[in-house]
Amino acid sequence: MTHDTTTSPLVLGTMMFGTRIDEDTSYALLDRFVERGGVWLDTADCYAYWASRSGHGGDSESVLGRWLAARPGVRDRVKIATKVGAEPRWPDAPPSQHEGLSRRAVREAFEGSLRRLGVDRVDMLWLHKEDRTVPIEETVDALAELTADGSVARVGASNHPAWRVERARAHARSTGALPLDALQQSATFLRPRPGTRPNGMHAFGVLDDELSDYATTHGLEVWAYTPLLEGAYDNPDKTIPEIFEHPGSSARLDVLTKVAGELGVQKGQVVLAWLVAHGIRPMLGGSKRDQLDSALDGVRLRLSPDHLARLDAPL
Repeated sequence: MTHDTTTSPLVLGTMMFGTRIDEDTSYALLDRFVERGGVWLDTADCYAYWASRSGHGGDSESVLGRWLAARPGVRDRVKIATKVGAEPRWPDAPPSQHEGLSRRAVREAFEGSLRRLGVDRVDMLWLHKEDRTVPIEETVDALAELTADGSVARVGASNHPAWRVERARAHARSTGALPLDALQQSATFLRPRPGTRPNGMHAFGVLDDELSDYATTHGLEVWAYTPLLEGAYDNPDKTIPEIFEHPGSSARLDVLTKVAGELGVQKGQVVLAWLVAHGIRPMLGGSKRDQLDSALDGVRLRLSPDHLARLDAPL
């Protein structure tokens, strides 16, 4: 077992900062992440409206903004990614009544994000989920305005089907704009049964074979949320979600358990290392320092060719 000592590929997800995770704990996690070479911080304008007193998002970005202000110089050591498109228009609004991705919605949401974060630019702006009430070309043109003025360095899509990603990229290329160059999807070592998706998951939230192939072919970076199934790989008090229960999962879990035992590490750490070996950037949304340290160790774990071959073997 060897570990890489370069910058960590792990993304620290800050979804619950300021709501279920208090400010002191949030600061401690952020400090530890940077101390150990972490770079990417992921948030959204809608985090976490379902856990906030107001019924609106913004708490996560606000905590990050206060942390940045309290740590002079740290902005140069981290990269900030935020998202637009999923903030509810009013408390308890259904998904069909979220702000969406019109030009006006993108501009107003992004201005709010900059204000809460206390910055004048972000390193990645994600389209949080697709909005079929708006032509994707209108959304791309709105993003183009932000990349052109330097307030956004890169743009990506989360929870979008491959055909809309391609349409967005084609329109950007045709207008000379910066195209989407990253995808953020749910991905882990196990695969859900066909025709199923995790509870609350967006319709196109899972990284499927088509999106994966598209990303590989066109050089898009892939970020994976919920890679550890909320700790179910290692925590005996948690169970693997039912949608992953099928014969293929049993075989994959058997191989995963054996590889983890041979390396003397947790199964979740092998999952993270496996994702990194396939060019995928895992995201962690834990609330405890030991979870963070374990994940940071996991992404630096280098699997041998034999271990990768066994983990990748068709079932």
